[in-house]
Amino acid sequence: MANHKSALKRNRQNIKRRERNKFNRSTAKTAAQKALTAIVKDAKAAQSAITQAVSTLAKTAAKGAIPKRRASRKISRIYKARNKLLATTAHAQK
Repeated sequence: MANHKSALKRNRQNIKRRERNKFNRSTAKTAAQKALTAIVKDAKAAQSAITQAVSTLAKTAAKGAIPKRRASRKISRIYKARNKLLATTAHAQK
């Protein structure tokens, strides 16, 4: 346990940051999962979920709660799933 005044303050700050980062990571994961499930269920309604997920992931990465490359990878996978679905539906309509 910290004994100095500055160390006690540092512990309080770390607790606040940990809670904030935990919330941001959780929100980003939920948004990404909602986007992927929306893509599978309904392609038309998926666009708003995709926009929300990409925005949330980018903000979370910018805040430093997750690495930027991880956010980029997740965004890429979301768009890849959407493009795959669009390609199969366009091909099926021909």
